[in-house]
Amino acid sequence: MYLIGSIFVSEEVADEQFACNLTACKGACCWEGEFGAPLADEELEDLKRVYPEVAPLMTEAGRRAVAEQGLYTRNSEMGEYATTLVNGGPCAYMMLDEGGVAQCTIERAYREGKTDWKKPISCHLYPIRVTEKKEANFTALNYDRWDICSAACTKGQKEKIRVFEFAREALIRKYGKDWYEELAAAVDAKAD
Repeated sequence: MYLIGSIFVSEEVADEQFACNLTACKGACCWEGEFGAPLADEELEDLKRVYPEVAPLMTEAGRRAVAEQGLYTRNSEMGEYATTLVNGGPCAYMMLDEGGVAQCTIERAYREGKTDWKKPISCHLYPIRVTEKKEANFTALNYDRWDICSAACTKGQKEKIRVFEFAREALIRKYGKDWYEELAAAVDAKAD
């Protein structure tokens, strides 16, 4: 376990290898699972703000799910917010490209210069999952193993990309460049 600032980072995040392989999985993380992408409290306003630009890019089923359930839902058991799902399946903000690969319409709007919010940080960080206990001032980053990502593990091993390196841009977005460089230095120091 690494302690970088006040954030605990599991050794798996530092040691395991991972690199998304969308040609193999087709973005299955966007339609698999029982709950949408986790949303931080501060992201609820971001989603409301960008929705008018995102909605035209969404599927009709996605827009209908948002109209019926809202921009996001709340897991009553865990008390967390998440993106809305279409009939308990795909994320409402998902579309398929011409090759049948899942694409995030929030990210598409960002890439087209229509918004300034890339996508939920939980999606950007994946396969890293953040556990926060605000009352205890505790944050931990863990590697989320999921069988649908087996091709990403194989690709990461082949290309020698560790989980934290794969998630570099997202980690910098969330915690800053100095924090990321401190993590990378700690991992390298331990390897020596």
